[in-house]
Order: sequence, then structure tokens, then C-alpha cells
Amino acid sequence: MIETIESSRIKCFAANTAGRDFAVGDIHGHFSRLQPALEAVDFDPVVDRLFSVGDLVDRGPESRDALDWLAKPWFHPVRGNHDDYVAHFDTCDVDSWICNGGEWFAGLSLVEQIAFALQFAELPIAIEVETPGGLVGIVHADCPVPSWDQLRTELQSPESTKRLELVQHSCLWSRTRIQDGDTDCIEGLRALVVGHTPLRQPAVLGNVYHIDTAGWLDGYFTLLDLATLQCIPPIDPELGLDWN
Repeated sequence: MIETIESSRIKCFAANTAGRDFAVGDIHGHFSRLQPALEAVDFDPVVDRLFSVGDLVDRGPESRDALDWLAKPWFHPVRGNHDDYVAHFDTCDVDSWICNGGEWFAGLSLVEQIAFALQFAELPIAIEVETPGGLVGIVHADCPVPSWDQLRTELQSPESTKRLELVQHSCLWSRTRIQDGDTDCIEGLRALVVGHTPLRQPAVLGNVYHIDTAGWLDGYFTLLDLATLQCIPPIDPELGLDWN
């Protein structure tokens, strides 16, 4: 078993007083496809910040570029379920991972695999960002508890290892909210931003913004301005969510 050091499970960012903050959906090894979306908003890496809902790797041809992106001082992702495979590559369900795009990792040397695992183990489960309108939270899939304060406590001071595993699994994997059309708000947040479930266009349920519009597949990358909570491109009220 490869020993990795898990970093803080939640990272906090003060308000960006010099530039803008954006969030983007799942990237899945398609960093080149993301560039036009950044150019469309005149993204300035000197003052702007880009937050990611995770799933940086698998399924796309540029998964190896993830380490270069993690080195960018303006790029801040949470951990997705695919990123978690990397962090625990020696103990995860390898067969499931390979079936879902993880074959690129198998082609790396052990030294390279360990380098990826160490970097990905540092990705937080959750991020919170101060904005002029209030606190915005980011997780990959969902917040499994009714308030952000409770999630923060669950991640920082879990009552047991088993409870922490359950909470983290929901943050990384749950699709219950989007499947059920749950409009309950997460207390203590202006907005929660998630990805994980590919949609034809962003969906807003309560104060939860689902922004994975499958730029890594046949869709496009949505950027969410965290100050205004406006999606770029904007949501089309006449367009459905499903691909069918």
C-alpha cells in the first residue's frame, strides 16, 4: 500500500478583491477544450481564479496534464470520484476505474503513479469561497447533510472513520438530489456548486448549482461566475436537461 498524507478536507478562500472567481464542471482530461471557455470570459490568470468541481482526469487524452494544472496558482479543484481513484490507486476498485476511463494511469510508471497519488491526495473534499453576496461552497457531487456548518464539522472533526467515509462517499458519488429533483437548500450558503452528473445545460435546484455540461463529451464547458451566480453561456429556459 502506498502511504499518502491526506490534507485538509475543506479549504477556505477569502473574497477575491482584485479579480473574478469562476467555477467549472468536470474536465475529464480535456484541458484544451476548456481554454475557449476561459477565453470567452477574458479570464486573467493574474487576478482571476478558477475553481473546479473535480474529476480532472479519465476519459480524455490530456489526463497527464492534470499535474501541470494543479501547479497553476489560480486553479483550485475539489476532489472528484475519479480523482479519488488516483489518490487511492493501490487500494481502489481498479476494474471499475479502468472501465470508466482509467486506462491512462495503468500506462504510467510506478514512480509517476505515486507522484500523481501524492498530488491528488492533497485535493480537498470541499471548498468554500467568500463572495460579495455570501459564502459559496463547492463539492464534486452533493452535500449529504442539510447545512454547510454540519458538513464542515463532519469533515474536520468526524465522529468515526466509518462516518467520515460515508460523508466523503456522498460528496464524491451521490446523484440523489439531481435524480429526485430535490429543491431543499443547503443552509449557511449562498450557493453550492457541484458537477458529477452530465446535463444538457446547468440546473439550479434550491441553492445548488449543477454545472457539469459535459464539455468533456459532446457538450460544452459552463463557467459559473461566483459573484453574480450567472452561468456562461446562460441557461436556456426552453432547453431541457437530459441528452435524450
